[in-house]
Amino acid sequence: MNRLDTELNRLYLGGLVFAPDSAQALSLVDVRGRTRAMVLEVVQPTNWEALSEVWHGVQMELELPAPGIAVSGSDGLQLWFSLETAIPVADAHAFLEALRMRFLEHVPAARVRLWPTPDARHAALIPALQAGSGNWSAFVAPDLAAIFSETPWLDVEPGEEGQAALLRGLQAVKPAVFDAALAGMRATARHAAAPAPAPARETAIAAHEATDDPRRFLLRVMNDETVDLALRIEAAKALLPPAR
Repeated sequence: MNRLDTELNRLYLGGLVFAPDSAQALSLVDVRGRTRAMVLEVVQPTNWEALSEVWHGVQMELELPAPGIAVSGSDGLQLWFSLETAIPVADAHAFLEALRMRFLEHVPAARVRLWPTPDARHAALIPALQAGSGNWSAFVAPDLAAIFSETPWLDVEPGEEGQAALLRGLQAVKPAVFDAALAGMRATARHAAAPAPAPARETAIAAHEATDDPRRFLLRVMNDETVDLALRIEAAKALLPPAR
């Protein structure tokens, strides 16, 4: 096993259970439907500027290790996340979808690919020769990613030592960090989707416009949790029967 194979095994393949045939051994999803690799890809004409928002955001906001950066060899730039422990494909895809909604909601969904897919298809392991074009997929350094926006490939085979060196500095996401990041993104998404409560004054005006019956108006104010508590108390007092 050369140094590149050692790094690929450390980050993306180690601990997975593969079928006996060699073709299956190259997959990033094992026979139990689990994976240690999550790949988020943006395709042309979307460029590195969009994907860099994710690369910076996962480190600054979610406190994840920096993902690897790669060119697909055809039409896309990719981020490669390594997981310390293999997880079900469904969980990996849900995490990537949460990332897409958090950082790439402004990018058309058709230009974003999430690997693994719900049916357990995964991205091809990198680096690899693209048979149709003769170009290569490869991992690239962060400070060089932008130059591949229009040509996301290498036209020569990348060196094994250089690829291994790029992977050597990457770290896997620990289970607790993964769970915390996913829970945080889901909580943020729920908060953003929740309708904002109407201001108390606007609520009271709407109630008044809806009916000319003073009693019904007071009942609505009293029962409306968006109305200031002091106003609800006053409405309740007004509904009390007169003292005898």
